Amino acid sequence: MIRFPSIPGGTTMLYLLAASGPALVLLLYIYRKDGAEKEPGGLLLKLFIGGVLAAAAAALLETGAEYVQYLILGNRHSYNWYAIMDAVMVGFIEEGTKFWFLKKFSWKERAFNYRFDGIVYAVFVSLGFAAIENVLYVFNYGTIDVMVNRAILTVPAHMSFAVYMGLFYSYAKLFDRRGDRSGRRLNLYAAYLSAALLHAFFDGTLLVDMEYSIVVFYVFVILLDIMVFRMVRSASRNDRPI
Repeated sequence: MIRFPSIPGGTTMLYLLAASGPALVLLLYIYRKDGAEKEPGGLLLKLFIGGVLAAAAAALLETGAEYVQYLILGNRHSYNWYAIMDAVMVGFIEEGTKFWFLKKFSWKERAFNYRFDGIVYAVFVSLGFAAIENVLYVFNYGTIDVMVNRAILTVPAHMSFAVYMGLFYSYAKLFDRRGDRSGRRLNLYAAYLSAALLHAFFDGTLLVDMEYSIVVFYVFVILLDIMVFRMVRSASRNDRPI
């Protein structure tokens, strides 16, 4: 069980702000980019809470998956092999729980009527996940390095994965409105798989102990962030009704 350390009240508030601040800043950024029609506050709050629930579900699933992995494989493989397996497992589980709550809480909403809405919804779920994860990390490993690294790397990465998920999610809704079941299904798969694969690659390049892997990681993060912010600006400018 994760325990919050005993630290002075004022420091606790600073830790809480430092941990949740990056996610809230990015949420505000995405919310302001939704220029065509703002989403209902209650729906956005529900999606954010869905992200928190997704984090709890992912923690349980990852614990079970690690146990099964150990039972099947034991200690017969190298560290890098396990690092890659863990990256794939975490990427697919965490993006899977986010996607489940995203679809559960927003697919049938009447407010889901613009293409940019899917990005907004996916980002609110993903940053709800990132916010609670960040709070737990900061309170348990509350060093400046942890706060800075997660603020500039991990939290924006969660948003980046969500932008890809949300883009395909909106296309799925568009095909659904047109009665195209095949298009809906393909885009729902793409929404999940694009986020899961990006997440797995992010974790994998960070975890493996190989020459130049850290260089690949930082190049990947920089290119991903550039592409995602361009995608958000483009999707916002060209938003259309579904």
